[in-house]
Amino acid sequence: MQVMILCGGLGTRLREETEIRPKPMMEIGGKPILWHIMKYYAAHGFQDFLLCLGYKGHLIKDYFLNYRAYQNDFTLHLDHSQPIDYHTNGEENHWRVTFVETGETAQTGARVARAGRYIRGERFCLTYGDGLGDVDLKSLLAFHRAHGKIGTVTGMRPMGRFGELEVDGRGRATRFNEKPQLKAGMINGGFFVLERSFLERFVEDRDDLVLEQEPLQRLAAEGQLMVYAHEGFWQPMDTYREFKLLNDCWNSGQAPWKIW
Repeated sequence: MQVMILCGGLGTRLREETEIRPKPMMEIGGKPILWHIMKYYAAHGFQDFLLCLGYKGHLIKDYFLNYRAYQNDFTLHLDHSQPIDYHTNGEENHWRVTFVETGETAQTGARVARAGRYIRGERFCLTYGDGLGDVDLKSLLAFHRAHGKIGTVTGMRPMGRFGELEVDGRGRATRFNEKPQLKAGMINGGFFVLERSFLERFVEDRDDLVLEQEPLQRLAAEGQLMVYAHEGFWQPMDTYREFKLLNDCWNSGQAPWKIW
């Protein structure tokens, strides 16, 4: 089954970094966050990717066009009399990656519509190119198949911005919880599973079409969107603080998404 990844946004909240590269190419532990997302899907058996390119998409193309040289030891004969000898091989050799130019200013819905022509099966995964989690993708897919609706979105409980204090009647703190996971409400964490009919009925090739507005709102209004609740780790990378947090997770050996 194919995995469509949205990689084309401007990343304006990380402008200092994204002035020179697209946000999916920002590095976590020396590798682009996009690579981490793809490795996570591949570890669950999903190895066919569709990348929706936009802003500075050529840098994503360049990375994968030169991927074997970046990742492997090799011998190069400078007279080009022999092919390059690659001495190591990775699991990524089995990946199939389709690069789709979806427009530098296109919104997320337009990107999905434009990449949709490369979807071959009756069902596909969709996620964002700037967030990591430890979602059980096989359980997510099983949940989607079981309910029989057009779409599934993974719902996350966001972390609070501030520490939580529980106080007794005498003003004594009985519990201190640093930035707890909120108990009420869920937010869109990506990690979608969608039927092909979503492409046919709910999106169109229109630059201003935002996936999270009209298409998903209509899908929900028609009773065709189910929520797979995820209580584990999930972290988007929208700010420099979150970028640093993900790197701290990786560098400390406490990266919940590293299952390969």
